[in-house]
Amino acid sequence: MSIQRTCIYIFILSISLLALTGMQAVYAQADAAVVDTTDLHKEKKIDSAGHQLCLGIDIFHPVINHFIGDQAGYEFAADYYLRNEYYLAAEGGWGSANVNYPDLQYNTTNNFLRFGFNKSILTRNKLNDWDMMLIGLRLGFANITRSAAYYTVTDSLWGNSDSTHAGKSFVAYWIEITGGMRVELLKNFFAGWNIRGKFMLNGMSFKDLSPLYIAGYGRGDKNSNFDFNVYLSYAIRWDRRSLMPKAKEDKKDEKPELLKD
Repeated sequence: MSIQRTCIYIFILSISLLALTGMQAVYAQADAAVVDTTDLHKEKKIDSAGHQLCLGIDIFHPVINHFIGDQAGYEFAADYYLRNEYYLAAEGGWGSANVNYPDLQYNTTNNFLRFGFNKSILTRNKLNDWDMMLIGLRLGFANITRSAAYYTVTDSLWGNSDSTHAGKSFVAYWIEITGGMRVELLKNFFAGWNIRGKFMLNGMSFKDLSPLYIAGYGRGDKNSNFDFNVYLSYAIRWDRRSLMPKAKEDKKDEKPELLKD
């Protein structure tokens, strides 16, 4: 078994253990939803859970790419809680790849940005419960720069000849469907994973010499990719302003008048 495949199995096993650790919280949330759906429905309408901005770093790709050796990728993620369990999400990063075959040599660099939303499919057990199982959608794009490519044309009759393919810059677009989970292990500190299905929208624009690897997307010669992320995250929280009208608040503070004779 190769080192790359061994590392992948180790990561999958680790994430499975993390998922099992978070299942108790998941079942507790589900039971609470069954016990009192009316109160939770009212609470969801008020949505006084507060604000949360979560910042994360992917630790999966740097480790895997280290063992692969000819590619590198670094990813960061952020999401902001909007309302009714919807999160505005953005992810970005950069990377590179090096092709060094006996008959072909070139390298590529790129940066990328993905943006979209996440939707938590769990009902909150309480207002400060930020554990989540999620589904989401992303639109991604990458700015790619490819160096000049040097290749050898083999001809048994006329002999081999060396040629050069000029460098090029181009943009790749794709969409993603994602799902995963995130668990608060310590206060404000999360660990979680995402599974992603990625579908290239303009792959024909660089079919002449596709990038070996596009950070944020995967294999550049494929119209679809399956990807996996493991995130460590930190959440910044602050309270949401009261949604109760000020007039009602003032009315609560008024003292009852004494009865007149």
